[in-house]
Formats: sequence, structure tokens, C-alpha cells
Amino acid sequence: MNPRTVLASAALTALVAALVLTVRYDGYFTDPGGLLGRYGVCWGLFVLALLALRRVPAGHVVPLLLVGAVAVAVTGLVAAPRTSTDSYRYAWDGRVQSAGISPYDHTPQAPALARLRDPWLFPTGTTCARRDLAPVPHTGGVRHCTRINRPAVHTIYPPVAEVYFLTVDRLAPEGSRYKPLQIGGALISLGVTGACLSVLRRRGRDPRDAAYWAWCPAVAVEAVNNAHVDVLGVLFAVVGLGLVAARGLGRRAGGGLVLGAAVATKLMPAVVLPGALSGVRRFRDAAVVLLPAAGFTALAYLPYVLVSHGSVFGYLGGYVEEEGYQDPESGSRYSLLRLVLPDAWAFPVLLAVLAAVCLYVMWRGDPRRPWSGALLVTGWAFALLTPGYSWYALLLVALVVLDGRWEWLGFAFAGAAVYVLAPEFGYRATVSNTAYGAAVVLVLTVTALRRRGVRRAADDDG
Repeated sequence: MNPRTVLASAALTALVAALVLTVRYDGYFTDPGGLLGRYGVCWGLFVLALLALRRVPAGHVVPLLLVGAVAVAVTGLVAAPRTSTDSYRYAWDGRVQSAGISPYDHTPQAPALARLRDPWLFPTGTTCARRDLAPVPHTGGVRHCTRINRPAVHTIYPPVAEVYFLTVDRLAPEGSRYKPLQIGGALISLGVTGACLSVLRRRGRDPRDAAYWAWCPAVAVEAVNNAHVDVLGVLFAVVGLGLVAARGLGRRAGGGLVLGAAVATKLMPAVVLPGALSGVRRFRDAAVVLLPAAGFTALAYLPYVLVSHGSVFGYLGGYVEEEGYQDPESGSRYSLLRLVLPDAWAFPVLLAVLAAVCLYVMWRGDPRRPWSGALLVTGWAFALLTPGYSWYALLLVALVVLDGRWEWLGFAFAGAAVYVLAPEFGYRATVSNTAYGAAVVLVLTVTALRRRGVRRAADDDG
């Protein structure tokens, strides 16, 4: 075997081993600093593996990349969800739907659904003393609790996500608990790798860029181990942008439909829509993408609207308020803006800056590269919002693959640092400012160096 391929394989093997040890380490509550240190080791090995892959002969790249994608995905299956309980809500929503009940009508702790409670999701007795379990009201003397977070509120997940939860529940063997959702996350993450490779091939790009997603530690931790449904939205976003970039109104309309599916899976992929409109000058061209996207989202909600007695948006408004998006003075939201602006200015300045970035992308963006504008909007949304949940960055990682600007990956590591350390430091803005500030500096520095290199090349050609 070629020595460079052997070196890359060794780096990949080290990354996989580190990911296994990290996923198996249950230190989120007991040792957040140690857990972040393990994340740091994984990300360092990830960088080394990417550098080694750059030197692998072209004929070996795709096979090695795919083997690595499978190996990295499998590492997420070696333990129960470690740092998030969201997948337990997914399992519950699927079970409720299998019983013929709308997931939007009742909270998990509602007495009307007591007959659906599985012991693994709703433990009793001394087990309820664990920090990751939430109490459930009960009239008896035995303590009752649940692995589901926020059991007193209604679900907030959009309809495509709910269909996914139902599908997994119907296909899952009895007693399999969280594992089918993890396996689903692994399969979908591999689907994202395949979709990225397809887009790169059609554009004549280096397939090595797909490793930004396929070998990324965030994919193993968030898409597979924690089984976040965000990965399904990412798959739709990648396919949708690939179609929008193709010629022909039919493909662009199809891209709009798929982007609508992304939004109807997890609302966050809506941030890629300005990128999908890159370089659009006529209303008709914008409508070809936006109308199918809006139509699919509305039609996806319709069946749940018809069968639900409550709001299909569930706890969405309460979640926005809880996370501090409406109150700039709470927690570490908008922390970088609040470093230089009064708290009351943070939200209006955020809206103004993001609107300007969106308009720039739509006016100056390249319609052949909609992911470039989507990455710009998404990246600066991260910089300004400073979100506290690391799985949100899965979308950004996939956009990095399509556009090739690796410097934006810093936001994925920053999100993980904030998520792990913020509880330990009382959610003070210092952690967010440090992590996201470093990510912004990395983006600005690499962008400046890249532009300087382009100017020098142009001068040399002149």
C-alpha cells in the first residue's frame, strides 16, 4: 500500500479510537473539563487525518473516505446518548403516534398517556435521584421520573421530524430503546456523505472535501450518539442546494421542495434559503424556489393540524423565550454583540446585520454555488446568536463540505465547548465570548490570508 495512504489510515484509526473513548466517557455532569479535553483530542486528530488525506493518491481517496465515514459513524453507537436527552423525546413522540395520538396534544407527563409509559423512559424509585432525570407528578409513594427533558411541555418538532420518529418506532424491534434512533442517525449521516460526494463530483471538486463531514467528531457525537434529528434536515438541505445549483426550472423547483422538507424537519435550515436565492434578479426566479419550499412545509403540517386538538407549534414560543432569544440580557445569547453594544441594541443590530448579509448574498451571490451564500449567512448567524447547543452546527459542517472553506469549522468546536462548559460556569458570557470569539478570529484571519493570496496570484499573472 502507498506510504501516504498508510499514514492517513493510521491517523484515521487514531481518530476512531479517540472517538470511542470519548463517546464511552460519561463525564458531562461529573467532569465537563475532562470531556472537553477529550473533544479537543478528537478534533486535533481530525485535523491531522484531514491533512494526511490531502497527500493520499487520488485513486485511494474515495475508498478510504468511505471506510472512514462508516468507522466514525459506528463510534457513536458504542454507548447510550451521553450529552443530550433529546432522542428520548423522539422515542416518546414516535410511541405516542403509533398509539394513534397526535404528539402535539399532550405533554409526556400527562395522565392521559400514562398507559404508554415504558419503564426505560419512565423509571421509578431510587433511579430517579440521577441528575439527568426529570420528576413526574404521581400520587403514590414511589418516586416517578422520566429521561425526557421538559416533560411538562408539548413537543416542538416539525411534521417531517415527527414522521421520522413514527417510522423509527414502527420499524424498531421491541425493547430496542434508543438504539434504532442512533442507527437511523448513522445511516442518515452516511447519506449526507454520499450526497456531498455527489455534489462535489458534479462540480468537478476534490472529493477529499467530503471528509469535513464524514470524519468530523461532531457527526459521531451529535448525529449518531445523541441521534439529533438535525442530521435529517442537513441531508435535505444538501440535496436541495445541489438541485437548486443545477440548470433548469424543474430542478430548481425540486430543490425548493427538498429545502421545504429540510425546514419541516427542523426549522433552522431556513437559514440556507437566502443562499438558494443567490444572484436572483427576478421575482419569478425566486418564486421557483420559495413557493415549493413554502408549499411543502404548509402541506406537511396540514395532516397534523387536522388531527390535533392543540397547537402544532407546541412549546416553540416558550423555547425561544427560555433560551433568551427575546431577552438579550439573559444568559450568553448575543454575547459577542453585547461585548461592544448595550444589551438593548443586540437584537436590532443582529437583525440588521443578518438582513444585510442576506441581501448581499442574494444580490452578489453565485447561483451556481448557492451553498457559498448559505454558509455565509449560517456562519454569521452563529457568530451573532452564539447558540448554546452544539448539534446546531451540523448544518454548518455540511455547508463547509460544499463550499470548501474549512475555517468555519471553528464554530462547530466552539458550540461544543459552550455546551459542555456553560453549565459549569453558570452560563456566563465569558465561555461563549472566548469560544465563539476565537472562531470569528479564525474565520477573519483565514479569509484575509486567502484574499491576499488571490491578489498576489492576480498580480503575478498581470
